[in-house]
Amino acid sequence: MGRPKGKSCGENATFPILEQYLRYMQAVQEKSALTVKEYKYDLILFFRFLKKDWGLVKLDEKTTFNDIDISDVDEKFLNRIAQDDLFAFMIYLSRERNASASTRARKVATLKSFFKYLFQKKRIIKDDPAYELETPRRPKRLPKYLNLEQSMQLLKTAEHQERPNSERDFCILTLFLNCGMRLSELQGINLSDIRDDTLRVVGKGNKERTIYLNNACLQALRDYYPVREQMKSKDDQALFLSKRGTRISTQMIQNIIKSLFSASGIDPSVYSVHKLRHTAATLMYKYGEVDIRSLQTILGHQSVATTQIYTHVDDDTLHEAVSKNPLAGYKKES
Repeated sequence: MGRPKGKSCGENATFPILEQYLRYMQAVQEKSALTVKEYKYDLILFFRFLKKDWGLVKLDEKTTFNDIDISDVDEKFLNRIAQDDLFAFMIYLSRERNASASTRARKVATLKSFFKYLFQKKRIIKDDPAYELETPRRPKRLPKYLNLEQSMQLLKTAEHQERPNSERDFCILTLFLNCGMRLSELQGINLSDIRDDTLRVVGKGNKERTIYLNNACLQALRDYYPVREQMKSKDDQALFLSKRGTRISTQMIQNIIKSLFSASGIDPSVYSVHKLRHTAATLMYKYGEVDIRSLQTILGHQSVATTQIYTHVDDDTLHEAVSKNPLAGYKKES
């Protein structure tokens, strides 16, 4: 569910202990800026809920939920929080905000992390109310991805488009489909990160990994380099530049890919930039005979369990497997 309109949940709404926790997550736990931002949003939402639930604020036409001030939350307030308050928050998310199981699961993870920090690291609270808080079960869904034919059509569309920066856009698409990079990883590539047929990327948790570039990627880069040299660059490091000469933004990359989807007859409301990562992983596993451990390294997954979602099989594979059953040729005697 989208965030409510009005004042941002992160605007002038924190308190010192929360700020200390967020700095700890970014500096010590090395969480990304986006992850820390989501933690902040989740916790502000939780404490606003508590103040409302405990009757500490009165909402009216002038004071909305997003106006609830939590800057006065202190150690006494934190020690008052019990497990039942967390359960009440989960019910609130489900019934009043129609939050999905995935959304609630993320908020459970945030609460567990925050109260563990208060209990184990800072010794601010006497007990951890989130210790036995269970994570909602999320339905297992196979990742959406483009099949081989759709992927080829997308590349052809990008190759033959008549628009400015077509070489750049084709190169971006080629790297996505062949390397399985995340959006932030591609956006952050510097010229110095590419050496011969290798590419250094910085992934989640500030972890570096090396990606080997195949012939398609190398050719796309060779075609793009002369174009980039002609651009008035304000960023000598960035590989991909905007028309203003600055490093291309993640939003612009998303817009480029959506435009290519539409031009290829692919619904951009169903497929996104991240689906290109799913596509690359699936095609490598299905056609490249890449083993699960190699795929894990290529994608930069910390756990092989995350990589296993790409080992699904499609209907054609299932049909072929059934056809190869040794009993498939059995015929009744006439």
